[in-house]
Amino acid sequence: MQPLDVTRGDGPLVLGVPHSGTYIPEDIRERLNSLGQKRADTDWHVDRLYSDLLPGATMVRANFHRYVIDANRDPEGVSLYPGQNTTTLCPTTDFDGKPIYHEGQEPNAGEIESRRLAWHAPYHAALRAELERVRAKHGVAILYDCHSIRSVVPFLFEGTLPDFNTGTNNGVTCAPEFETAVSDRTRNADGYSAVLNGRFKGGWTTRHYGRPSEGFHAIQMELAQKTHLATEDLPFDYDEDKARRLRTHLKDILAALEAIAPVLADQNSKIEGAHHE
Repeated sequence: MQPLDVTRGDGPLVLGVPHSGTYIPEDIRERLNSLGQKRADTDWHVDRLYSDLLPGATMVRANFHRYVIDANRDPEGVSLYPGQNTTTLCPTTDFDGKPIYHEGQEPNAGEIESRRLAWHAPYHAALRAELERVRAKHGVAILYDCHSIRSVVPFLFEGTLPDFNTGTNNGVTCAPEFETAVSDRTRNADGYSAVLNGRFKGGWTTRHYGRPSEGFHAIQMELAQKTHLATEDLPFDYDEDKARRLRTHLKDILAALEAIAPVLADQNSKIEGAHHE
């Protein structure tokens, strides 16, 4: 199993998909308990949801499951949300805080490092390479990190999650034009709820790559799974009707980001030119 797949496009957007993969190597799978083997915390069908929405968009998709290693966590193991419940680089509990391994079968520090080298590092090497390629071609690169989660997860957040959860680490990871374009479209999507920088402000990927001053912009979109799944429990089936309606809005969001990119790149070019005069 290859750690990742890259579908390369020629536009300014790179779609990161770190959590839709379902592959767990057998030596890890047999150490998981029945809850772990259920793989409930997958971002089910997110790659399918975004597939072919925007001609020219690049997609970097992790094939491994987040229980192998979480591609959206700091490789040093630093918490994204200090003081709040969350899961770790190599999770030992699910989103409900329940153990996913048979007792005593959790990975030790050496195994975590081996998994990082085998899975986490190649994914981010590919993501970095695509962002740099796109930035070189267009003057800007936009990382749109694609996620989904169950609508109700009491261990992680209170109540029911809004449908669209846009994260820019409070405006740090992208130019305000990009943030506004996404926020306006999610807020005005008929029949959907939305929040900007709520419980999910952007994971490690968004925070690590989002450097607007260097032409790298990053946004995380966390979707409530009720927007596109028939059920948020087994068998986690894709709902064609729900997805078709949602994809209309997602397409509009991606198209808006693409349209802004050359304008921003031109502005940056003029600023840089003025600095050199």
